[in-house]
Amino acid sequence: MDIFWNRVLKFAETTAHQVGSQLLQDFGHVQADQKWDGSLITRSDRWADQTIQQAIHSTFPSHGVLSEEGDHVFPPREWCWVIDPIDGTTNFAFGIPIWGISLGLLHCGTPVFGYVYLPPLGQSFYGFWYGSSGLTGPTGAFRNHEPIHPVTDASESQRFFNVCARSTRIIPGLPYKIRMVGMAAYSFLLVASGVSVAGVEASPRIWDIAAAWVIIQAAGAIWVPLDSTPNFPLKVGQDYSRHPYPTLVVNRAGLVPTIKSLVKI
Repeated sequence: MDIFWNRVLKFAETTAHQVGSQLLQDFGHVQADQKWDGSLITRSDRWADQTIQQAIHSTFPSHGVLSEEGDHVFPPREWCWVIDPIDGTTNFAFGIPIWGISLGLLHCGTPVFGYVYLPPLGQSFYGFWYGSSGLTGPTGAFRNHEPIHPVTDASESQRFFNVCARSTRIIPGLPYKIRMVGMAAYSFLLVASGVSVAGVEASPRIWDIAAAWVIIQAAGAIWVPLDSTPNFPLKVGQDYSRHPYPTLVVNRAGLVPTIKSLVKI
């Protein structure tokens, strides 16, 4: 099984970095159009989506693909990649260097591997998390191949709380410094890597969270859905284009009740 996971990691790393090299050339130099939900899309999003999908079909022909810019219906496949060719398109289009490529691999509808690459920052995050799938293999969460963990010491009071543009009303008195990074996956990964205490996103889609969900679990942070619908497994035949996943990520379980009480979707 380790041979398979090594292949998966090498594929994700190679593909994301190759696509990222071209996107860096386009960065800040493309026109953006508006989609039905008010979010932006560029020709770079479309190109990256097609390139990643072609790479998946060539390397893993039996795997399905669910993509923000492609097919939104979850396919009847044991393995399926969920891809966000550019997470943070608004940042990308306006020259703000916080955007990335997100690749999540699902087994029977639940993420088990995630890879997120931010080309402008030179940061790659990845992780393995098998849950109750029965799968085995490498474990842990990493940034640039070094293990990451949430902050859990006294310094957390000086850390950040990440919010999103469509987000929540934060009750006054929150004892953290507010930040808005404009990229859902990175907002959560800052919690997993010990930079932020918590992060909240009001309406991310499945391509925003699939890869990050794995890395968060593997790092030891706490993923808290803010609605009553289970995040996973995904259902075969369901269209996920308009399905939001309001989410709170917290560095440790003991803070969840306090922080959850402070955010209102």
